[in-house]
Amino acid sequence: MNIIKRFWRRLSSPSKAAAGVVLFLGFMGGLLFWGAFNTGMEATNTEAFCSGCHAPIVKEIRETIHYSNRSGVRAICSDCHVPHEWTDKIVRKVQASKELFAFAMGTINTEEKFQARRGHLAHREWSRMKNNDSKECRNCHQFEYMDYSEQGLRAVKQHSEALASGDKTCVDCHKGIAHKLPDMKDVEGWQ
Repeated sequence: MNIIKRFWRRLSSPSKAAAGVVLFLGFMGGLLFWGAFNTGMEATNTEAFCSGCHAPIVKEIRETIHYSNRSGVRAICSDCHVPHEWTDKIVRKVQASKELFAFAMGTINTEEKFQARRGHLAHREWSRMKNNDSKECRNCHQFEYMDYSEQGLRAVKQHSEALASGDKTCVDCHKGIAHKLPDMKDVEGWQ
């Protein structure tokens, strides 16, 4: 008991040891928080997490070139829907919390409800990608590195025009490349 009292007296009186302990505990607390925060961020970037609310979408991705292809490169949900840069990733995670709230409130918690809202969700995602110049697509696909000799004539023409004009982005032409296109007839603002 005496040891604890002496230890407490040392901590409670201003000393270098107390300041050191406080700094050490603050540093350790910061490390623990940062580790837990990053672990949570990575856990929400997994296909298993996404399929909790978007199971129909995850199922249909398995039929696309982004899931299985001759090169063995496989994209998962977060590769296309979460920016890789840290600050952009945080902003996207905050935006995505709206989807978690909608799921918890029962707006999209069944496949039928999800399908009914799918056009609206797709339109919102396409607008987001248009506004950020399809940043997530460009993590893997760059006009400068495309081998145009391996593309069809139409693709070469479209990619060359998009590169030259600078005003088109991936999502302008490639809606439905990784997902089936939803019914857009009831989506406000859709052209």
